[in-house]
Amino acid sequence: MSHRNARLTVFGRRLLIERVRSGRPVAHVAAEMGISRATAHKWVRRWRAEGDAGLFDRSSRPHSTPHRTPAAIENQVCELRRSRKLGPARIGPLLGLPASTVHRVLARHSLNRLAWLDRPTGTVIRRYERDRPGELIHVDVKKLGRIPDGGGHKALGRQAARATKTGVGFDYIHSAVDDHSRLAYSEIHADEKVATCAGFLARAAAFFHSHGIDRIERVLTDNAWSYRKGLAWKKVLADLGASGKLTRAYRPQTNGKVERFNRTLLDEWAYLQPYRTNDERTAALTDFLHTYNHHRCHTALGGNPPISRVNNPAGQYT
Repeated sequence: MSHRNARLTVFGRRLLIERVRSGRPVAHVAAEMGISRATAHKWVRRWRAEGDAGLFDRSSRPHSTPHRTPAAIENQVCELRRSRKLGPARIGPLLGLPASTVHRVLARHSLNRLAWLDRPTGTVIRRYERDRPGELIHVDVKKLGRIPDGGGHKALGRQAARATKTGVGFDYIHSAVDDHSRLAYSEIHADEKVATCAGFLARAAAFFHSHGIDRIERVLTDNAWSYRKGLAWKKVLADLGASGKLTRAYRPQTNGKVERFNRTLLDEWAYLQPYRTNDERTAALTDFLHTYNHHRCHTALGGNPPISRVNNPAGQYT
């Protein structure tokens, strides 16, 4: 994973190495790639010492944390949380710790929210996830009003938008999210008919394959007719060797990962700024998806982007 503002991704670092290996001075290559000579020399040194593996980011975790709360004290904090369901303000005085320290310990062990615990046993039940990429793909469609030329109510204000209402209709954003990695793919279409849904699934599978998810085992959708009865949809599933699963009726929570992605889609793309045309908003989707998959921190992945889970299926971060 690269910092979201980093000049060089892993691909860029490989390009740097190729240009230096061709015999060109490091200073010249650094200048044309917009980085400092010190940075260029750093990646060249790492490549010479470690090969291609040296071009990936290292963990920023310190080698030692001498002031961290001792493990025995952390265990006492966790036990009080599980057995008595006490909060930081009550655990702190019992153990002689500041409430802020207790909160950090609870957060470190995913115990900072009682809603994440099974009340009788104290077991963490925050969420479920599949064990490997491709085991389950969540698919859903979000209906979104198109933007008339010149802008809608977010650009012109509600009164102005009403005066210029043209009945431009709706866009249908088809999205697919991998359950394990949260890697996401979206397309904008004019409808949610069977042929459209089937074509989207085929292209989504190709996208996941290009990012290292070689096989899709199951696809989870709601109970829309296109998914339940559509022959074209079933044919694509058969071609992929995947089985189709349907959510419980009137229970969108069953498809929660793509439903949550839809909310992020609205907050960080569709309603991010007052777009002046529908084409402008459509064009911005590609950049949003790249940022989401490669740079945006995901709280369920320990602050890592989805692509890190594809490259590291075990989900172990150091």
